[in-house]
Amino acid sequence: MSDVIVIGAGLTGLTLAYRLKRAGMDVTVIERGDRVGGQIASHEERGFLFESGPNTGTVSSPEVAELFADLGGACVMESAGSGAGRRLIWCRGKLRPLPHSLWSGVTTPLFGLSDKLRLIGEPWRRRGDDPDESVADLVKRRMGRSFLDYAVDPFIGGIYAGDPARLVTRYALPKLYRLEQTYDSFIRGGIAKAKEPKSDRDRLATKKIFSVRGGLEKLCLAMAEAIGRDNIILSAHDVEIAPTDNGLWLVSCDKGRLESRYAVTTVGGYELPRILPWISGSEMEAIAGLEYAPVVQVSVGVADCKGRRFDAFGALMPSCEGRRPLGILFPSGCFPGRAPEGGALFSFFIGGVRGRRYFALGDDELKALVREEMRDVLGLDVEPDLIRIWRHEHAIPQYDASTGRRLEAVAAIESANPGLILAGNIRDGIGMSDRIKQGCAIAERIIQETGEDS
Repeated sequence: MSDVIVIGAGLTGLTLAYRLKRAGMDVTVIERGDRVGGQIASHEERGFLFESGPNTGTVSSPEVAELFADLGGACVMESAGSGAGRRLIWCRGKLRPLPHSLWSGVTTPLFGLSDKLRLIGEPWRRRGDDPDESVADLVKRRMGRSFLDYAVDPFIGGIYAGDPARLVTRYALPKLYRLEQTYDSFIRGGIAKAKEPKSDRDRLATKKIFSVRGGLEKLCLAMAEAIGRDNIILSAHDVEIAPTDNGLWLVSCDKGRLESRYAVTTVGGYELPRILPWISGSEMEAIAGLEYAPVVQVSVGVADCKGRRFDAFGALMPSCEGRRPLGILFPSGCFPGRAPEGGALFSFFIGGVRGRRYFALGDDELKALVREEMRDVLGLDVEPDLIRIWRHEHAIPQYDASTGRRLEAVAAIESANPGLILAGNIRDGIGMSDRIKQGCAIAERIIQETGEDS
């Protein structure tokens, strides 16, 4: 018997299990795949170090910094270099830098003159009163159409692979939503937040872009070693969770059966009907119906860029420009050791909710697409030394108008079934920082509850 059984050895599940193990609890992780890390996977080939899932994270919560500090030398965080501060946007046949100062904001061709002038009045614009207002409607109302088209739309495409007209701000971008609701203004709120006193722990959230020396997978492997490989069951199929008459949870799979006081799922919403078959009806439908954006990631390595440098975080493609990729990241422009000297590593992201047709393309078609975009967007007319294609059918959940109903269903199921916790990216955000923060929060909750009962 375990104190806690965690379903899923992705970032959320590993963080949760790691925190519980450090607190002295008996924890078992059950994973369907043959490795830990979930979508996080790192690869080395021909002098290139590349990811087939998330490429970077952001230190947007103290929990991220604390996790790396606890792991010590077993996992070394790498902060992105100065190039990460440079973001490029495709606009009218050319890559243009996203403004980062007042002067660049005034002179940029990305935004129209009327919207630049309109931005002056943003602090006095009336606060919105629709709790389910879309990201697109909020941005148009407060900032103007060109800011939506050439800043927020490509950002949403890069982060969510989604459509800002369908994502609800208070779920998809909760910090932005709270700025308006609390301070009546993005600008006024940003200034007020910057002036707020911060504790030493608050300052750990540096907002820096990070990776891991040797690849992001090293983070997952380090936590797995600390948890103990004997406490992680891989290649487990037919996993089901069921309540027992003695108030415990029975978790069964083809590897055996275990009982525990807590059972925590960290899998995608589409997997929950199979794991919890005894929960049916509208509540499960609200969770299982969560839409995921399909994404193809293509890792491209060029050993010799003929003197060209790509010192930027990457390039994003506004949907109004009609280009096929959602964006192109430049990992070698941010972190050392990602490509041979004089070369570059690129990560192309293709598909998303508005480009599902590209997900069905064959490998040869995708390679041809990437070569064309390299030539037309990056100005790099060379044959890649490395092309690797990764398909993620359920890449990124879409926090749209159905989110409120889903969160209510999660709360109702957990309330009716003490000890059962539904976690993962079905709630609480999609980024690496969100996953780490959620894992830590659930661990703290379980530790507190078990301590109160002892």
